Amino acid sequence: MRWDDLFSDLEAQADALDRAERSGEVAERTRIELASIGMRDRLRPAVGSPVRLTLLGGASVAGILERVGVGWLLVAEREAREVLVVLAAVRTVGGLGRAAAAPDSAGVVAARLTLRSALRGLARDRSGVALQLVDGTVLAATIDRVGDDFVEAARHPVGEERRPGAVRDVVLVPFASIAAVRRQR
Repeated sequence: MRWDDLFSDLEAQADALDRAERSGEVAERTRIELASIGMRDRLRPAVGSPVRLTLLGGASVAGILERVGVGWLLVAEREAREVLVVLAAVRTVGGLGRAAAAPDSAGVVAARLTLRSALRGLARDRSGVALQLVDGTVLAATIDRVGDDFVEAARHPVGEERRPGAVRDVVLVPFASIAAVRRQR
């Protein structure tokens, strides 16, 4: 009888050790998997949900996350204003759930929607914009041209269209200096 008790005890200890080992392995695999998830992958499941962003320079953006591109986010604020946010300028994101998308699962078309292409769309539109820079400066302008890593923006008074008489000057703004771009109404 004592042998049965001894073997039962040893089997219980082995089962407990096996469960602890599997639990540790699952936790380690989870950590490894999480390490491969980029910020875009973490944000993509939140499309359609409210988010709160703080940006370099102290600006904040709150609204519904509409799109996540390569290097940018599109957030719909109140009054149907859309803000193009440069991902590199994001300091914090609040309001997210726990979900994440598989790394690099955005698809071929989404992988081509870079910050450059989003800014080119604004340049084609010829809308007046407020360029929120990472140092907190805001430039009222119209994006004239988009280069590889910069925009050329014609600065003019807020609410005025880009006309030769309204343009104060044309400035070159590196992508690295842009935190967000809001269309002016």
